Amino acid sequence: MEQILVTGGAGFIGSNFVHYLLENTDVSVTVLDSLTYAGNRMSLFGLDDKRFRLVVGDICDASLVDTLVAVADAVVHYAAESHNDNSLHDPRPFLETNIIGTFTLLEAARKHQVRFHHISTDEVYGDLELDDPERFTESTPYYPSSPYSSTKAGSDLLVRAWVRSFGLQATLSNCSNNYGPYQHVEKFIPRQITNVIDGVRPKLYGSGKNVRDWIHANDHSSAVWAILNRGRIGETYLVGADGEKNNKEVIQAILNIMGQPTDSFDHVADRPGHDLRYAIDSTKLRTELGWSPAYGDFASGLESTITWYKDNEFWWRPQKATTESKYLQQGQ
Repeated sequence: MEQILVTGGAGFIGSNFVHYLLENTDVSVTVLDSLTYAGNRMSLFGLDDKRFRLVVGDICDASLVDTLVAVADAVVHYAAESHNDNSLHDPRPFLETNIIGTFTLLEAARKHQVRFHHISTDEVYGDLELDDPERFTESTPYYPSSPYSSTKAGSDLLVRAWVRSFGLQATLSNCSNNYGPYQHVEKFIPRQITNVIDGVRPKLYGSGKNVRDWIHANDHSSAVWAILNRGRIGETYLVGADGEKNNKEVIQAILNIMGQPTDSFDHVADRPGHDLRYAIDSTKLRTELGWSPAYGDFASGLESTITWYKDNEFWWRPQKATTESKYLQQGQ
């Protein structure tokens, strides 16, 4: 592969993948991103313009998508509406981007016989009980609980149908919660970090017992590259780094690393349908493809992330006031 099209490459996880490719491989990258509020040109600042270009456009634009896919060796599809709270307030953009956008890309990849990798989430599986020893596997039935996770489940099923019905050369991955550089401050970890930087007490939904399985975005990137190169066509791989922490533990870890008392946070009302626990079993990815995370320790990855937000205030500061104003209106 020499030319890779990355959709949503100006977003959080996509931009980390673009940086990973340019730093660790010889491929050239085209990013297709509509630059909604979650996409940021500055996340791609300073990249080698001999190997990288940004195309601003919508993945639902069939003509544009066809033109870009026609000259690519592979498509890695990160583009998605992905914020659960936003999906509860207005589900329509999630249907348009996550379902119609994925369909548009699949048709172009089918037409031009281009390798396709679809990025998805563990949220399609619903949630687990807090005291359940089980973890999600590739055979766990889908049980989404929000408009966001429902549309991601739908897009996963479209990819599988295109593999079976049309012979599309595609793979899928469902990843646990990402953290790291370039994540919008509306999201849980960067919101708490930037609040502490601003002298504002972090906010914790409900009791804070909800558990997420955290993985650093760089580790997600290396996993996707392994799947793109060595994954079996038609297969799904779950990506996780054994990073289960409840939300209260995460806030306390942030406060501790940033030199604040670990009880310096406020409780806010829990959000509707808040999933209890996600947990990923990445055995298949590790044994079949030989992948392992560089950040096996959540604390070290979190400390690196905090340092990035301290050092890159220019990147997140323009988002902060608007984001907090929105949350204030929602009582969060």
